[in-house]
Amino acid sequence: DGEPRTVLSGLAQLMPIEAVKGARVVVVCNLPARPLAGIPSHGMVLCASVVDADGNKGKTEFVVPPEGAKVGERITFAEFPGEPEDEKKIKKKKVWETCMPDLATNAEGVACYKAAA
Repeated sequence: DGEPRTVLSGLAQLMPIEAVKGARVVVVCNLPARPLAGIPSHGMVLCASVVDADGNKGKTEFVVPPEGAKVGERITFAEFPGEPEDEKKIKKKKVWETCMPDLATNAEGVACYKAAA
């Protein structure tokens, strides 16, 4: 929508503040606002972590935007173009819950949806 937004995260126990300040991140912006610490958060910061063969979770890191992406630019996967759903449809159709299991990172740490980078 082109306007600044407040986005909060629950990453304090997973990342040092130095890793968070000034970081370029990918944010899902068409989710309904949710209160965190009593403040409405208008987006979700995407993160990833490696899970080894024994199920041990490694370090949590931000999903970073592609090289050259501008702040606020919409990012898509080439094989899945289209317009985003508005937040009312997202909530009603549970779109995020449907898409989330197909989001992952590949061996190079690049975000993928249904294995498409």
